[in-house]
Amino acid sequence: MEMLQDFAEWAWLRHHNPLSWYIRPLFLIPFCYAAWRRSLTGIAVTLLALATSMFWFPAPAHPDPRVAEFLDVEREYLLGEWGATKLLFTAMAPLFLFALAFAFWRRAMWTGLAVIAVGSLLKMGWSLYYGGESGWAVVPPALAGLFVIAVVMVVVRRNLGWISL
Repeated sequence: MEMLQDFAEWAWLRHHNPLSWYIRPLFLIPFCYAAWRRSLTGIAVTLLALATSMFWFPAPAHPDPRVAEFLDVEREYLLGEWGATKLLFTAMAPLFLFALAFAFWRRAMWTGLAVIAVGSLLKMGWSLYYGGESGWAVVPPALAGLFVIAVVMVVVRRNLGWISL
């Protein structure tokens, strides 16, 4: 049990690296592509990469105080008492991924982009509601990810022409 605790602490410290915050939304691109290709293996591999990406980068020598404060709030939230509201909020993450995969599986690119936009807004809203001022640390990576994903989708639509509306 101590080994698991040590690993969790090691991973959590590495999650303070801003690169892990900026890369996570970008995993939605291969996730959407895998759903488009109807590849369950691709979806699973992308989810594994997403789940592990929080500790791919080294722990920063001097973490951003807002990031550290927000991650403390997030940790308290996750380790605190669980009730119906928390279960509902927690269920939103897999429901978001299911809705996104479903949209791209059905070849509904714009619906998928709408799901991503709503998911980003909900993530930012949750972060600001529970994290207060520290929740603003989530906004730049979420908006940057949304922007990059939207640009990629428009470029794919325009240049390849294989995505139906």
